[in-house]
Amino acid sequence: MKNFRVLIENHLNSFRTILLGFLLLILLGALLLWLPFSSNNGQSVPFLDAMFTATSATCVTGLVVFDTASQWTIFGRSVILLLIQIGGLGVATAYVATLMLTGKRVGLMARVFMQDSVSAPQLGGIAAFTKFFIKGTIIVELAGFLLLLPVFIGDFGMWRGIGYALFHSISAFCNAGFDLLGGQVPFSSLTRYADHAWVNIVIVLLILIGGIGFFTWRDLLENRFDFMRLRLQTKVILMASAVLLVVPFAFFFLVEFRGVPGKERALLSLFQTVTPRTAGFNTADYNAMSEAGVLVTILLMLVGGAPGSTAGGMKITTVSVMFLTMRAGLKGKTDINVYDRRIEGDTIRNAFLLLSIYLSLLIMGALAISVVENMPVLTAMFECTSALCTVGLAMANIFEMHAVSKIILMVLMYIGRVGGLTLAYGLLTSPKKETGRFPVDKMTIG
Repeated sequence: MKNFRVLIENHLNSFRTILLGFLLLILLGALLLWLPFSSNNGQSVPFLDAMFTATSATCVTGLVVFDTASQWTIFGRSVILLLIQIGGLGVATAYVATLMLTGKRVGLMARVFMQDSVSAPQLGGIAAFTKFFIKGTIIVELAGFLLLLPVFIGDFGMWRGIGYALFHSISAFCNAGFDLLGGQVPFSSLTRYADHAWVNIVIVLLILIGGIGFFTWRDLLENRFDFMRLRLQTKVILMASAVLLVVPFAFFFLVEFRGVPGKERALLSLFQTVTPRTAGFNTADYNAMSEAGVLVTILLMLVGGAPGSTAGGMKITTVSVMFLTMRAGLKGKTDINVYDRRIEGDTIRNAFLLLSIYLSLLIMGALAISVVENMPVLTAMFECTSALCTVGLAMANIFEMHAVSKIILMVLMYIGRVGGLTLAYGLLTSPKKETGRFPVDKMTIG
């Protein structure tokens, strides 16, 4: 019992360390971006805006108050890129990787820290997984860099092309959504490449690989893509991902972009299906979308990617568990079964707890921003969902927002990156053992 209590306390300490680690990284990034030589005009930006940019980069969101290409020097862009890389991998991964590189022992606390950071299913093998995570990141980002290199060198010249290819490969894999393509048209994101098949496909693949999670990829590689031998979580992620690719693509293709010519229509539909979960790039103007298209995008942002990935949102597994619970309830079943396996009660409770946290934060944030900015509630909900789910898509001009609205969005980005459950567990004072149970009484539902 004592060892169990120590382990629980280690988990609580790790949650608090995650919260503090991201906060310190944001503050450091804000101070560096606040320096005069971080800006192209040689003047310090307002500290709140530096803080907003650092929060967005660290939380791999992509919401910006300044156009990244126009505002920041090479030093400023390098700071943003470093924040994206560390924020995408997680402060725990960076810490454990540092221990390994320096030859130091990865102790129990560090292993628990890493497990809680990436939502690992078990403590054993976490050091080996960290190595796999880091090697996989380097390989995928290098591949993305090489694939984007010919296009960007052709469009921007040798040295800018190299820098742009590296920046966008890391930003896409980390699902960050920061870009350097607004030099001519600020905040244009990837709209200039809306009909460029090569750039679209490379960016989409980087987003999907980063968003599906390294636990999924390791399981696939270890079992040689044999579906029957995969873990339950991997099966659920793959099937849900397939549905979330096919159904939204059909909607965008048949409804939202039906007036656009063939190839561009398909590329627009594919990109706007993938980017809300949770990359933040865009090749279409969301202000020109129908309300139905905006609502579908909000729902995709809420879902997000897989656990242990660079993506945000409530996660595919959370939404899948809620759907399976609803399906079982409609069929009058007590157990939640899928692929000949039963989902445990704690998983179901955590899923609905996370849903409650996200919806509460979104409603409060959207109402507050709607009142402060005199903004339509749907637009405010879009901005808040984008922040909380660390997406980075925007319909409003954040630079012109009131300081209160910027602070609300920063808080949402921070909570979205560290995770609602991490925040909840991190605020717990100490583990408490339940010594008894109250009598049962009836309550009517519905």
